[in-house]
Amino acid sequence: MTNKPLFVIFIAMRVYGNYLLLLVLAFFSALMLEITLQYIPIRTNAGFLQIKQEFIDIMPWRIAFFVHVFTSMFVLIAGFTQFSGYLLSNYKQVHRFVGKIYIIDILFITGPAAFIMALLANGGISSRLAFTVLSILWIVTTAKGWQTAMARQFDAHKEWMMRSYALTLSALTLRAWKWLLIALFHLRPLNAYMIVAWLGFIPNLLIVEWLIRKNGNKM
Repeated sequence: MTNKPLFVIFIAMRVYGNYLLLLVLAFFSALMLEITLQYIPIRTNAGFLQIKQEFIDIMPWRIAFFVHVFTSMFVLIAGFTQFSGYLLSNYKQVHRFVGKIYIIDILFITGPAAFIMALLANGGISSRLAFTVLSILWIVTTAKGWQTAMARQFDAHKEWMMRSYALTLSALTLRAWKWLLIALFHLRPLNAYMIVAWLGFIPNLLIVEWLIRKNGNKM
C-alpha cells in the first residue's frame, strides 16, 4: 500500500520545494542581518568581537572585519535575484546591474576582507586553512563568473555563479551546522567551529556540482 502521508509530503516538496528553500534562505538571511546590526554603531566589543579582543587592535584585521560584516550582507541577498528566471527574462538590466555589484563586492571588497580575516581565524591552523581556501575559492569562482559573462559564455557563466553563490551561502550553512553539532553532540563551541570551518562550504560545493551535472545531463 502507498504511504499516503509520505506521498503527499513528496508531492508538496516537488511543487513547493523552491518556495520552501527561499523561505529557509530568507529566515537565515534575517538572522544574519540581526547579527550585522549588532555592530551599528561601530563597537569593538559586540557579538563575535568579544572573543577576538586579542586581534582587535591589529588595524588591517579590524578594518577587514567591519568591511566584511557590512558588505557581505548585500551579496547574500543579491543571490535571491540572480537565479530568477523571471527576472532574467523580463528585467535583464536589473539582473546585470545587481550582478555587477555582486561581482565587484566579492572581488574587490568583501572577498579580500574575508581573506585577511581567515589568516587569524579561531580554531588554529585547520580553521585558518579552511577559511583561507574558502575566501580564495570565493574570489576565483566569482572572477570566472565575470570572465565568462564578458565572453558571452552564458551557460558557463551560470555554472560559475552557482559555485560562487554556494560559497556565499557558507555564511548561513556554517552557522546552521554549528548549531546542529552543538545541539546534537554537545560539542564545545570552539571544537564545533573547527569542524564547520570545512563543513560550512564543502557540502555546498558538492551539491552545486551535482546540480550542474544533473542539469547538463538533461541537455
